Amino acid sequence: MWNPIFYIVLILLFTAALLLIIKYKVKWLIQAFMALAVLSTLVYVLFGLLALVVPDIGILAGMSIAAVVSIALTALLMLYPEWYVIDISGVLVATGATAIFGVSLAIIPTLILLVLLAIYDFISVYKTKHMVKLAEGVMDLKLPIMFVVPRRWGYQYRQASGKIEPGQEREAYFMGLGDAVMPSMLAVSANAFLKAPGIWFISYPALGAMIGTLLSYGVLMYIVATVKKPQAGLPFLCTGAIVGFLIGCLVAGVNPFF
Repeated sequence: MWNPIFYIVLILLFTAALLLIIKYKVKWLIQAFMALAVLSTLVYVLFGLLALVVPDIGILAGMSIAAVVSIALTALLMLYPEWYVIDISGVLVATGATAIFGVSLAIIPTLILLVLLAIYDFISVYKTKHMVKLAEGVMDLKLPIMFVVPRRWGYQYRQASGKIEPGQEREAYFMGLGDAVMPSMLAVSANAFLKAPGIWFISYPALGAMIGTLLSYGVLMYIVATVKKPQAGLPFLCTGAIVGFLIGCLVAGVNPFF
């Protein structure tokens, strides 16, 4: 039960470290750390995919292939951080992180973590606003830790400015990988730890969390497009995931708390 608190403390420390690095303009340190984090996650994801596609592949061969592809993709990210390269790697990294965290936390710890993250995201965006500053710094460095959705053809993320001005017409929408990973953890956790009926291999509670996340994402994007200023994603997405999960539990006839 202490794991959610442990993760929150790690997030706070990591955020503080990033803000200090951005303040003192030690860009190479952030880039090196992010490259290592992305590389290690890609190795896990690609090895898992290889094991699914080629079940008989050995560990050494699978890890070697995954490592080579991961190194090539990470190098491409660092040398040519265009939006479609970042989005492709972002899908892989978010998928791996969601699976790893989702099977590592049972239902109750996951719910606690999502509530704490939603509160933290609300405070960091609307009150202290340090998350907005962090996002601007990350965008300037063109790091692969967000999804980029252009609003027009020909958009070049490499030449875009990271400054976020309220009311300014943006050329693209941005969403951090954490906004995709955190609510999705509940779907993975529900499927892994909760015995419940469902459709194919997806239980109703997991399906409810997925649908709730997507619906809340639609509401979030409508608000972003209307208000035209940075919004905290996790209060919407985590709430949608939790509500959808609980509805799924009702449909399945299971009690997730006992």
